[in-house]
Amino acid sequence: METIHIFHTNDFHSHLEHWPRIQEFLMNKKKHHQSKGEDLFLFDIGDFIDRWHPYTEATKGRGNITLLNQCGYTAVTIGNNEGVNLPHDDLDHLYDEAEFDVINANLYQKNGHYPDWVKPYKVYRTTKGTRIGVIGLTARFDHLYGLLGWGITEPLEELKKWLEPVKKEADVIILLSHLGIKDDEYIAEHFPDIDLILGAHTHHFLEKGKLVGRTLIGAAGKFGYFVGHMTLQVNEKKEIVHKEAILYDFQDIPPLENEQEQIQDFLEKGKELLNEKVTVLKEPLIHDFFHETNFSKLLCKALRNWCQTDCAMVNAGLLLGSLSGVVTTYDLLKICPHPINPCVVELTGEELEKILEETNGEELPHKEIKGLGFRGTVLGIFVYDGIQFRNNQIFVNNHPLEKNRTYTFALPDMFTFGHFFKEVLPQKDKKYFLPEFLRDLLKWELEKQQ
Repeated sequence: METIHIFHTNDFHSHLEHWPRIQEFLMNKKKHHQSKGEDLFLFDIGDFIDRWHPYTEATKGRGNITLLNQCGYTAVTIGNNEGVNLPHDDLDHLYDEAEFDVINANLYQKNGHYPDWVKPYKVYRTTKGTRIGVIGLTARFDHLYGLLGWGITEPLEELKKWLEPVKKEADVIILLSHLGIKDDEYIAEHFPDIDLILGAHTHHFLEKGKLVGRTLIGAAGKFGYFVGHMTLQVNEKKEIVHKEAILYDFQDIPPLENEQEQIQDFLEKGKELLNEKVTVLKEPLIHDFFHETNFSKLLCKALRNWCQTDCAMVNAGLLLGSLSGVVTTYDLLKICPHPINPCVVELTGEELEKILEETNGEELPHKEIKGLGFRGTVLGIFVYDGIQFRNNQIFVNNHPLEKNRTYTFALPDMFTFGHFFKEVLPQKDKKYFLPEFLRDLLKWELEKQQ
């Protein structure tokens, strides 16, 4: 009988305040199981990087890859934070120094070939000769990948294609899935040859895994709050006779003596690398979630100018602080950490009016938001450029709104992902501007003004 250990992390999102303890924990587990002659494989299921953290932003994620190397990961798959939040060349070189495999079956170059740093699957051998086939898949954001110069294909079609060769070459099949819990459950039900699914993307956690048919699904939440561990018992015929899943809670892992120093070191390294002067402000730019300020107006103006539209809208909650005096690239990251891109939609005057009516409600500014790229807390009030309100009437560039006229409208992309303005935006064509984030627009506007 052979015991095989599979450890997994997912959706870390550069929460490096948890990393020193987790790294130490994983290294100790590795030593422990290897001393007992048991094989251990370590996988990350994507979104390990997130550009809100100064160290990640300054190194464009390559600093995070160093951390995975130091911990001895076996392989990773990519998440959307690697895939669509990095410019093409930065993703293309993200794994240049990786000492692990990058496994992903549905990311392609525009020419239809895999990038040279990607494998659709890989078969690993344990010391006792059990063959473990690993396939990777990531969530399909066709339009965004396309704008960045990549091709992304339908994950289930790729799974069907690559499962056939893997079945012939492997005794155990593992899927690294950055697709979300619903897709994982569907795959477990319809692809029973897969023994384990290590999940991600929807930030779900499964304390003891979830058995669907004969497939065991595992997932470790987000931000390093948990580490996943699956144990397989394999007999002499290379058949799995037992499998189980558990999660280790970060809070239950003993802290390190120098933990805070390591965490601070990540921040200081990033801050030092981002210490590039953008401008010197003559007057402070003031932040306020619930009042229009010179800063929120500047961000909205930058958005409209960048996108060259009739009008624009932002929410004040995108800004997390004020600026004064010397402004550096680090300062802009600190007050605008979101991986949110500009977007333009064409609206009739009537549709624009519906959106503006919704933004002027009492509740929306106080709404707390998680996800959609938003790294703040509350939405805050809405601020406009090119739109005026006078005597209960809407004006666009000082002309009364015409209900049948078409207007170009710039807004942060988070509002276009189906959670807001559902009467108007879901059915509209959207033009996304990538790879620039809103903080890049702020930098551009401040440099221009200087």
